[in-house]
Amino acid sequence: MRGVVDLGALAAKPQPASAPAAGATAGDGTGGADSADRAGQTASSLVYDTSDATFDADVIERSLTVPVVIDFWAEWCGPCKQLSPVLERLAAEYGGRFVLAKLDVDANPMLAQEFGVQSIPMVLAVVGGRLVPLFQGAQPEAQVRRLLDELLRLAAENGVTGTATGEAPAEVPEPPMDPALAAAYAALEENDLDGAAQAFRNVLAADPGDTEAKLALAQVELMLSTRDVDADQVRADAEAKPEDAGAQIAAAELDLATGNVEPAIERLVGYVARSAGADRDAARVKLLSFFELLGPDDPRTAAGRQALTRVLF
Repeated sequence: MRGVVDLGALAAKPQPASAPAAGATAGDGTGGADSADRAGQTASSLVYDTSDATFDADVIERSLTVPVVIDFWAEWCGPCKQLSPVLERLAAEYGGRFVLAKLDVDANPMLAQEFGVQSIPMVLAVVGGRLVPLFQGAQPEAQVRRLLDELLRLAAENGVTGTATGEAPAEVPEPPMDPALAAAYAALEENDLDGAAQAFRNVLAADPGDTEAKLALAQVELMLSTRDVDADQVRADAEAKPEDAGAQIAAAELDLATGNVEPAIERLVGYVARSAGADRDAARVKLLSFFELLGPDDPRTAAGRQALTRVLF
């Protein structure tokens, strides 16, 4: 995790003043803001979404010239819906003396875990690459203003006095895809499962460590394994044979291949809970392979692992 400091520690470690980057102007480092003078600056130009893929550019690099406040939120969070509009309005009112990066914890669980997010809303700041905890939970606007003014004062003491121009941070371009990998995805888009599987195997033959191709091949092989099955018969067998490992695994694979992820996980978790011995282990191993297919960033992986742990122990 990136270094965590509190406001006092940041104040105790002043950094040499740095020149504002292109598109930024020097600020005076004092508290408050004149909203009338900044009426032309809109909140949307100073507020943007960030993610695990763009966090370094959106937050760390940008914090070298202007303080970046991070709003950790989620769609289901009621207090977030009260706090976020306040932060967005203040970002406009303060006229670019800080920018607001919004991070959806459900869409970016690994990043939320890295920053130790246990409850939301949670607000942190980054100044000159240093993490500055601000507050957790919805706060009165007066308290938010006081903390922002203190943040800006400490930022000025540490040489971070730039003002954002209102331009959104540039998107990080994706690197060009390996032509062989692109050919595999093209076959997949054309529903040529056999061709896609062979193309992914070709990629892995050239680079056995290509994790993207390895994962994609596993997904294609799952689709191939369920392509010609009688779905109604598979589900009927699973219903008629609740204690049969093969029937339950086959139904779970069918669910996963057709996009019914939660039912697939629930089926195998339930089977693990009521079975024993080799059958239980077969279902557990299959479930772990599902988690690998979904990837660690999928919230359903974390939820499924927790459910599996509960029935195992």
